[in-house]
Amino acid sequence: MIKFKHLFYTAILSTLLYSCGNDSNSTVDNFDHEAQAVIDNDSLIAFLKNNYYNADLDSVKVIDNGQTSLFDDNKLVTKEVVENDINYKLYYYVNSEGTPDPDKGFPTVMDSVYAKYRGQKIVKKDSLSSDFDNNIAWFSLNGVIRGWTYSFVHFKGGKNVTGNGPITYENGGKGILFIPSGLGYRNTGSRDGSIGANQNLIFYFELWDLVPNTDDDLDGIPSIMEDPDGDGDPRNDDTDEDFIPNYIDTDDDGDGILTKYEDKNGDGNPANDFNDPNNPTVPDYLNRDIRVKY
Repeated sequence: MIKFKHLFYTAILSTLLYSCGNDSNSTVDNFDHEAQAVIDNDSLIAFLKNNYYNADLDSVKVIDNGQTSLFDDNKLVTKEVVENDINYKLYYYVNSEGTPDPDKGFPTVMDSVYAKYRGQKIVKKDSLSSDFDNNIAWFSLNGVIRGWTYSFVHFKGGKNVTGNGPITYENGGKGILFIPSGLGYRNTGSRDGSIGANQNLIFYFELWDLVPNTDDDLDGIPSIMEDPDGDGDPRNDDTDEDFIPNYIDTDDDGDGILTKYEDKNGDGNPANDFNDPNNPTVPDYLNRDIRVKY
């Protein structure tokens, strides 16, 4: 099962080119992202106060007869996020958390998930664009816009009831995301031009499945665990300072021995091997003084 998981993840990574990829941080400029975050939040609040969730249509609609606004709906969750030292507020609506069978738990920010989704642009407080995206795909939560990364971790997958027919899931996590531009495509917009700069977004989604403990570099250590500084973000950990983060570095300490071989006890997990009496708390795969292929 572990080998299958790794091979499967490698396959989906090779096809991970889709419109919601995280391409928004490629430009360095002097744009005032902090001020834009305030503008975006005001716009999102105005939208949430002027719209409600219509369960019959499974859609967000403008309030026209005293319906409970999204802002006052107890299914709406506000999440505060700090990204690039900027404070953002992300909103997500929980239709259902998800009831997977078997229970794989919640995905981490580094796991790969399988979901159905469609996206729209928030034009005004009472106006949405037509769908700019509508898809079913596997994708890594580390490789999409950050609004997705921070939201999907609060939902679980469903039960695969495919049988002999097409792939089918039931009881998956289901919700709606309301994403400020700073956690979307920021001040650059998307590469294909479908999403403009500083554009707030809404996504409807169903989370169907996930690969828990995704291991991007297949070194035996789940990507979420390749976080030596313990800040919850493996993207900024680079032990050997070779400009390759540990989670995609097959030799984390740069000692010439691949991480997967620094596993003296042979249990498939290099993270629990400590064989340097002078550094008893540093695992071998992060310790350049231990250069033995086991």
